[in-house]
Amino acid sequence: MIRFFLLQNRQGKTRLSKWYVPPPSNQNNNGSVSSNEAEKARIEAEVHRLVTARDKKYTNFIEYNSYKLIYRRYAGLFFTIAVDMHDNELSYLETVHLFVELLDSFFSNVCELDIVFNFNKVYSILDEFMLAGEIEETSKREILDRVKMMEKME
Repeated sequence: MIRFFLLQNRQGKTRLSKWYVPPPSNQNNNGSVSSNEAEKARIEAEVHRLVTARDKKYTNFIEYNSYKLIYRRYAGLFFTIAVDMHDNELSYLETVHLFVELLDSFFSNVCELDIVFNFNKVYSILDEFMLAGEIEETSKREILDRVKMMEKME
């Protein structure tokens, strides 16, 4: 199961953040939203530090806390998925690649600015691709057709 999906640039700015499982809270159990958001920000910063500092000669898989990080770098962006320890790393590496292909097809040669200025469309594509931490659809044509159909309805 997918825990979270992050898209970050080289400077550490998170461009897309989708959490399917809330982060474990290390602070007091008052259940406040701000502590949950602070924990997400802390994890995102730590993931960025781990991914960017890693040498290219190593694999794209990192064990982090109680899950695995699978990441891939495209141009200046790092796509990172956190999954359960027993999940197949290569299938999720292929999932990252398919998501990049979806963005590239939808935006015709995607760049970071497309993601920044059209974040709602990026989230729509991600929601058609993944649902509740599981991969919902793997057909690129089917996903893009659904997103374009929703775009027409707006």
